[in-house]
Amino acid sequence: MKPKGLLVAVVLLAALGGAIWYSNKKQAQKEKAPADASPKIVSIPEDRFREIRLQKAGAEPIVLSHDSGKWALTAPQPLPADPDASASLVGALASVSADKTIDDNPTDLAGYGLASPALQAQVIEKDGKQVQLAIGDDTPTNSGAYAKVSGDHRVYTVASYVKTSLDKTVNDLRDKRLLVFESNRLTRVKLAGKGPAIVFGKNGANEWEIVEPRPLRADSGQVETLLGKLRDAKMDLGTAPEEAAKKFPAAAVVALAVVTDSSGSQAIEVRKDKDNNYYARSSAVAGVYKVASDTGEGLNKGLDDFRNKKLFDFGFANPRMLEIKNGAGAPVTYTNTGDKWSAGPKNIDNASVQNLIDKLRDLTASQFVEQGGGQPVFEASVESKGSAKAERVIVSKQGEKYSAQREGEPSIYELDAKAVEDLERAAADVKEAAPEPKKKK
Repeated sequence: MKPKGLLVAVVLLAALGGAIWYSNKKQAQKEKAPADASPKIVSIPEDRFREIRLQKAGAEPIVLSHDSGKWALTAPQPLPADPDASASLVGALASVSADKTIDDNPTDLAGYGLASPALQAQVIEKDGKQVQLAIGDDTPTNSGAYAKVSGDHRVYTVASYVKTSLDKTVNDLRDKRLLVFESNRLTRVKLAGKGPAIVFGKNGANEWEIVEPRPLRADSGQVETLLGKLRDAKMDLGTAPEEAAKKFPAAAVVALAVVTDSSGSQAIEVRKDKDNNYYARSSAVAGVYKVASDTGEGLNKGLDDFRNKKLFDFGFANPRMLEIKNGAGAPVTYTNTGDKWSAGPKNIDNASVQNLIDKLRDLTASQFVEQGGGQPVFEASVESKGSAKAERVIVSKQGEKYSAQREGEPSIYELDAKAVEDLERAAADVKEAAPEPKKKK
């Protein structure tokens, strides 16, 4: 190599080495933590928040305003805000601690990405006071980011989760619920899914019952599950509403549900396309949205899915009286007084009666049928504590099939043969209590 070329190479190498040394030195200064490590850099009582403004570089600002006791998006467009997402954002901004102080007297904020921050969060308090937190570049280890607070000239590092908790989009913050209601305030629910439309109403005990297509006992657990599906029906914003609106008209109707409380009614219609995607349109929010398959499947129910298949309603409280007729034998009445059971003058073994009660409580239909018939093989009347009316059930057998009816109701419950046999055995096993041992004189 010519001497002149060698000299140029040496100069370039030296310059490169100097640049690397300077960069490493500057980074080491950035990472050097003085004594005041982990300072709290933002502290605002949550009840002082009036407005939050999020500004990402190159994007429209997102503004959340607190009015009339709730949060709402006011920019870039007016939308209801998700209560949980709003509360989470307020919590993230109410108290922010830095990992450490990086630079007490920064002369070049651009070196930290804070001259034009990637993300800024501004809080306006009720008294008009403003606090702004700027988030700059990630640290070299990607475990955090550089940050600066308005009114404080220092540069800090904050944990990655601080940045993540503030880096939100409109879709993250908007209320994605398609129906907004409180289950305990509902007075009427209508579901048109499989078969005839079903209407649920509240009885005198504030319990759900089936009103239409005819009065029937309702399985309260299944009704609450339905309400949970309606309450949790949310927009899947992974599919644009415009795309969902195009597919909605051609999709097959799955269900139409209407919930009613003292403020009025809200309705939701769910449809399913040929690719098994579900879409919904609600009266509570404009537009058509894709929804989770769990929502569609949860509404695709028929009348028998909500009927109460239990033969007795006495629940977990022990009854005060049982009248049992097992087969061709004479009826026997068992009475509960305090913690003892008796049949006339005889004391009855508590455990054997409890076994019979458990079998009665668990007696459940396998399905509902149009016709029963046959000869009665078992009868039970249960009078609960605090109830003026007893529940009476007659079990009949025709061929190899068992069916049952509750007194005063037309419904016919088909029963599993083993369940009936277990019930008959439990009734036969009720026995007299062992005599109490004589006290020693």
